[in-house]
Amino acid sequence: MSAPNNELLQAVELALAGKWDAAHQIVQQYEDGTAAWIHAVLHKMEGDPGNARYWYRRADRMEHVEDEPRAELAAIQAELKI
Repeated sequence: MSAPNNELLQAVELALAGKWDAAHQIVQQYEDGTAAWIHAVLHKMEGDPGNARYWYRRADRMEHVEDEPRAELAAIQAELKI
């Protein structure tokens, strides 16, 4: 099941506000696409690179592994608003 854009935007906003757990609760309901990408960034922010890489692979976004998390979240947010 694909995640609704409004939920993904909410997860990004929560993550940018430093509310990692609340953002994680939203994205962990979904396992692919942009939700997986956000999930990867959250684990990167948490300091769990192994788990982050797992979610980057699930999202097919390995090129973003080294990106700065806040900038990456802003890029995801912009993509979701298109």
